[in-house]
Amino acid sequence: MKLDHVPSLPGLYGTAVAAAARDRVFRKQAAEQLPWVRHEVDRVPVDVGELTRYQHLLGEPARDCLPSGFIHALAFPVAMSVMTADDFPLPLLGMIHLRNQVEHYRTVLFSERLDISAWPRNMAAHRSGTQVEMVVEVRSSAELVWRGVSTYLAKGVHLPGLDEAPEENPPRSGFAPPVPTAKWRLGADTGRAYAAVSGDFNPIHLSAITAKALGMRASIAHGMYLASRALATARPEGVEAFSWDIDFAAPVFLPATVALSVRGPEGTRHGGTGAGSGTEYVGWNPRSGRKHFSGSVTPLPH
Repeated sequence: MKLDHVPSLPGLYGTAVAAAARDRVFRKQAAEQLPWVRHEVDRVPVDVGELTRYQHLLGEPARDCLPSGFIHALAFPVAMSVMTADDFPLPLLGMIHLRNQVEHYRTVLFSERLDISAWPRNMAAHRSGTQVEMVVEVRSSAELVWRGVSTYLAKGVHLPGLDEAPEENPPRSGFAPPVPTAKWRLGADTGRAYAAVSGDFNPIHLSAITAKALGMRASIAHGMYLASRALATARPEGVEAFSWDIDFAAPVFLPATVALSVRGPEGTRHGGTGAGSGTEYVGWNPRSGRKHFSGSVTPLPH
């Protein structure tokens, strides 16, 4: 489906709220399969002011090329338009972000017009509900410059017709916090600040009141805020083509302090600049020792 413009995220969230209320009243039976659909928007421009505000908030240097997390934010409304359509089988509100896997193929300049496409795949049972992947590709003049796969969980939604999720075996090993290389102090307004530069005004991130209305005990930091801020630190200097991933283990309830460790292949911070000199990072609660997220950044071969 070709869209004539990038949809408004607040409008899409409004659609999701209306759909949730309608389904609660009419007890809509969810579909058991994903729709065969791809949403596309061509020649999307970049707002330089939005880019500058994003770079400032996330600790990215002021450059004329797009941070990988900014490209995700730019493309996210197109993926959201798939997830809020009537034929999408899972409810958007309350959906949990599990992981991201991204390939950033080259430097992307703010002056480029970008073609964005998004589609769903691999809906599967999860021990806590149903998970689904959203694939997003970004092209410039037909060249693929960025590709991301985001995995989401509709907690408590168990659809018929899906195989039962296997039990974790062996169980997850315990997490032993390493020596931190940084600490982030995130205020209660962190979600609102990221929403202002990304357009993602999901109510669970904005305030304790709106988050509690959706079943959370407090507002939580955006997963992509955490990923993008970690990426700004973990990406090896001078590397413009790279892959990165992140797995989310536990939400960051705001306000919060997050400890971060970024390590190279020899256990050193940042790990150099050449191919193969990837980095790994992990973030956790320094008081409880509970892991929030972990991931890696790996240079792509030339």
